[in-house]
Amino acid sequence: MEPLPISVDAIQQFMICFARMASMMATLPVFGSGTAPARVRIGLSLMLALVIFPVVRPLLPPPDFNALPLALLMLTEGILGLLIGFTAKLIFTSVELGGTIIGYQMGFAAANVYDPQNQRQVSLISQFQNVLAILVFLVLDIHHLFIRAVVESYRLLQPGTTDLSGGAIPFIMELAGHMFTLGVQFSAPILAVLLLSGLVLGILARVFPQLNVFMLSFPINIGVAFIVIGLTLNLVVSLLGREFGSLEERILNLLQLL
Repeated sequence: MEPLPISVDAIQQFMICFARMASMMATLPVFGSGTAPARVRIGLSLMLALVIFPVVRPLLPPPDFNALPLALLMLTEGILGLLIGFTAKLIFTSVELGGTIIGYQMGFAAANVYDPQNQRQVSLISQFQNVLAILVFLVLDIHHLFIRAVVESYRLLQPGTTDLSGGAIPFIMELAGHMFTLGVQFSAPILAVLLLSGLVLGILARVFPQLNVFMLSFPINIGVAFIVIGLTLNLVVSLLGREFGSLEERILNLLQLL
C-alpha cells in the first residue's frame, strides 16, 4: 500500500487553519451573506486556507491525535474568526440602523424590501445605504485587509493561546455601543432637515388652518430627504472610508486583548 502524499499531521494542522478562516468568512460582509451559495463560501474559505497554510504552518501547534483537544482548539479558532469578522459586520449594522431611522422619519416606515444579504425585510433607505456601504467596502479593498489580518493573527495570537477572560469582551461591547453612535451620524443631516421641515409645516398649519398639512408633509419630507441624501453622499462615503480604515487598528487591538 502506497503512503499518503499528505501526512496526517498536515491534515490536522490544516483543519485548525481552516477553522479560523471559515468562521471569519462566515461573518464577513458580502462574502458571508446569504446571497453567496454555501458551496461558494465553503470553497472560497478552503481556497484561502490552502493559500495561507504554508505561511502560517510554522506557527501552528504540534499535532494532537486526541479528538477532544482538537475539537476544543477548532472551536476556539472558530470563535476568534467570528470576532474578527464581527468588527466589520458592526459597521454595516450601523448603516442599516441609520437608514431605518431616516426611512421612518421620511414616511417609509411600512415600505420595506427584501434584503438578500441579511435575508430579511429592511426599509428602502437601509437597502440603499447597505448597497452603498458594500461598494465602498469593495472599492477600498477592505476584504484584502481581512485576509492579511488572518495571517497576522497567527503571529500575534497562535492557536491555543486565546483568552476570552481579558478585555476582549468589553472591547467588543464598546464597538457595539459605537454602532449606535455611528448610526446617528449617518442619519443626523437628514434628521435635522426633516425636523426643520416639520417646524415650518407646523408654523404654516397655525397661519393657514385650512391647509391640509398632514397630506402636504409626505411629498415635502420625501423630496427634501432625497435632496439632502444626494447632497451629503460624499460625507457618507467619507464616513464609511474612515470607519473601514480604522478596522485594521481595531482588529489589532482585539488580537492583543485576546
